[in-house]
Amino acid sequence: MTTKELRYTAGKLRSFDPTDEAVGEDAQRDMGGYAAVFNSPTVIAGYFREQIAPGAFSDAIKNCDVRALFNHDANFVIGRNVAKTLVLTEDDRGLTWRATPPATSWARDLAVSIDRGDISGCSFSFVPSVEEWDYAGDMPLRTIMRCDLYDVSAVTYPAYEDTSVALRTLEAHREAPAIKTLADLAPADRARIAARKRHLQSLSRA
Repeated sequence: MTTKELRYTAGKLRSFDPTDEAVGEDAQRDMGGYAAVFNSPTVIAGYFREQIAPGAFSDAIKNCDVRALFNHDANFVIGRNVAKTLVLTEDDRGLTWRATPPATSWARDLAVSIDRGDISGCSFSFVPSVEEWDYAGDMPLRTIMRCDLYDVSAVTYPAYEDTSVALRTLEAHREAPAIKTLADLAPADRARIAARKRHLQSLSRA
């Protein structure tokens, strides 16, 4: 499955005051929020449930060329990690992003709309590289263990998965259930993921 997929996170977007170094009329307000929340199962187009595992974005943060966009539109680039205008971080809750937008009228208008609460959602596009499927319940559960990240976006409307894409995702795994599961990883990678899970579980109990 190589088709890019979209996921939406409601009410996680905000703007930030300019840094102390950024002064004057052209000072830009950073913007960002949580693009994804870990261990939060969501029903995808009525076909399956899905959750993001802690650490799913760790490789992407280091290796992928990621943009922050407005409504997933490549004509409105808020920031880019390789240009050091976008910072991506994983914490115990999920994937966060913070971008310094360009000094343009649309970016200033976007910051105003975020402050007003007119635009409050975040979304991200990705391709899973390691996933697990559990068919034990009434609805299959897909867990994204690792993925390639293409962009994070401030969005006006929720970008729920298209039903045809969701169905292709489910059918692709049913046709080749042994592909791209955790068991296919090298022992060192499995140990690293297991250690991360234990660490996060210990934090939740503290």
